[in-house]
Amino acid sequence: MIGRRYASALFQLLDESGIASARNALGALTQGLEDTPALKHVLASPVFTFEEKQAVLEELCQRMQAPPVMRDFLNQLLKNNRAVFLPEISQAFATLADRQKGIQKVRVSSAKALDSTEQEQVKRELTQTIGQKVEVAFDVDPHLIAGLKIYIGSRVFDNTVLGHLAGMQDQLTKG
Repeated sequence: MIGRRYASALFQLLDESGIASARNALGALTQGLEDTPALKHVLASPVFTFEEKQAVLEELCQRMQAPPVMRDFLNQLLKNNRAVFLPEISQAFATLADRQKGIQKVRVSSAKALDSTEQEQVKRELTQTIGQKVEVAFDVDPHLIAGLKIYIGSRVFDNTVLGHLAGMQDQLTKG
């Protein structure tokens, strides 16, 4: 929730040309936090002063060639002790950027790997059903037994054998 508010605020501050570079910078910072425990420690620890944290983020912004608004935004996050929300902010910002471009991210899980023909068919059908461009990530979950489980935003469409079995079990236990 907090991440979405901050992402929305940053998104509104940027013009169209700055959105891509801000998205890249947020993604790189998030990746840096995941890959570098020391960076996460510096930003989260009260041992480091605001100025030290600010200097670290300033250096990172320069290396990433982030727009000036991004530097101010990150300073505001530091002032409000919200830097730990960068991964959530980055994800919410990417969603806003995709929405602006008319792209819907979708994740499709299947019990076995889908070949390229099947993947293209799923993409076509999702594009037609949703009525906008889709960016589909496919993954394999053998526990599903058979069928597809489709994640669109916060909605889940479960047409798997495991999902049907779980539904049957719920109906039988509820009487």
